[in-house]
Amino acid sequence: MYLDDAVIFGLVTVAMMVAFMGGWIAFIVRDSRKKKH
Repeated sequence: MYLDDAVIFGLVTVAMMVAFMGGWIAFIVRDSRKKKH
């Protein structure tokens, strides 16, 4: 598969966005669990 610099940059950007959203969701879940107790 041919990988251009723009393709690699795009994949890295998407991966960073997914990781950020995953961390944000995990933070919300942990915070909601703390408030219940």
